[in-house]
Amino acid sequence: MEQFARTQLLLGSEAMEKLKNSRVAVFGVGGVGGYSVEALARSGVGAIDIIDDDRVCLSNINRQIIADMTSIGKYKVDVAKERILSINPDCKVNTYKCFYLPENAAEFDFSQYDYVIDAVDTVTAKINLVMQANESNVKIISSMGAGNKLDPTAFEVSDIYKTSVCPLAKVMRRELKKRNIKKLKVVYSKEEALVPIENENIKNVDGSNLPGADRTHSKRRSIPGSVAFVPSVVGLIISGEVIKDLIK
Repeated sequence: MEQFARTQLLLGSEAMEKLKNSRVAVFGVGGVGGYSVEALARSGVGAIDIIDDDRVCLSNINRQIIADMTSIGKYKVDVAKERILSINPDCKVNTYKCFYLPENAAEFDFSQYDYVIDAVDTVTAKINLVMQANESNVKIISSMGAGNKLDPTAFEVSDIYKTSVCPLAKVMRRELKKRNIKKLKVVYSKEEALVPIENENIKNVDGSNLPGADRTHSKRRSIPGSVAFVPSVVGLIISGEVIKDLIK
């Protein structure tokens, strides 16, 4: 199609056909996942599944591509779907308003996916996504810690067992080794995380806690700080890896 003509100049018609016939699942449509979804849609991926239980809130606006004053209060997957279809009306979009956990893993047929993007922020969910993808022989790429970081140039693509510094990657290495997972493509940074400034005192304009503070399924002890130019870069790096792998 005409909107993908510039991409076809670099990738060729055969690659564009592969992308059109590919189905990618994106778990987590926040700062990282939202930009991954955006790039997949703009690259001509023909089917995208998006999984997230959150609604857009004011504190998302600083870094999430789907967040603006008109989308506040809407489910992120609904906003993302509308955005995808405004880019490519022919894309098949499946939405799931849920937080992925081992308890609801059976709701997803991983064998239907050509690729899985893990952009969730809890270790339990991330590990289970890797296990499910491996059992179905589906490629997966995982985002490691992007919160409390300021250097977008420090992120790199690596295998989980070659990572260092990142605390989340350390936990993932240990847990995946226990489960005999031999490899996992990840995007991570060796930048030391900053300590958020008085994050316990920062609230929404209505006085409520920032999202993430009261989630019963989250292991967070504090709310991470983030900026516009870090999670976006991570999301785009991830989608770039997916696109390149899909057209091989």
